[in-house]
Amino acid sequence: MAKNIKNRNLALTMLVVIGLVGAIYEAYQCHTISALNKKITAGKVITDDSYPYLQKYTAAYDQGNKSDYKHAIQTYSQLLDQSPSLANQAKIHFNIGNNLFTFGLIRRVNEDGTYQDEARHAYTQAKIAYEQSLRIEPTDISSKFNLSLLNSIMAKNMNAAPKEQSTMELSNLPIGLP
Repeated sequence: MAKNIKNRNLALTMLVVIGLVGAIYEAYQCHTISALNKKITAGKVITDDSYPYLQKYTAAYDQGNKSDYKHAIQTYSQLLDQSPSLANQAKIHFNIGNNLFTFGLIRRVNEDGTYQDEARHAYTQAKIAYEQSLRIEPTDISSKFNLSLLNSIMAKNMNAAPKEQSTMELSNLPIGLP
């Protein structure tokens, strides 16, 4: 009977030790995630290689905040290659649309009031990105609002800028049928 009690005490002691080790590990994980969340909330770029997705996401966000829209769009596109969840795909497309929209807004308008080709292209791509975000997450209010705002801007002055005709003659080409 005494041996039976010793075996039970030993088994319970082992369970307590395993539980303590598990609790310490979980506390460490919570601390790590909390520190990571504080960095993200503060707008800092994640430099920890253990979280490559978050590292790339915060880098893209930071590039967009620094008005480096082309690189931000490129970095967000690279995130799509990592097969994120559907919710994250919708957020990525939304952020791509935001960067393209802002990039189009900073492009200059031609003298006749039409948009430059870069702005028109950026608006068209932003529209596609917002629509893709809404296909994945149809209830996203931010994507709906930005798409409607973009559509109101695109409706005006979206004619192609007139191209100047070349005045160069090609005198060595025959005219008409031989």
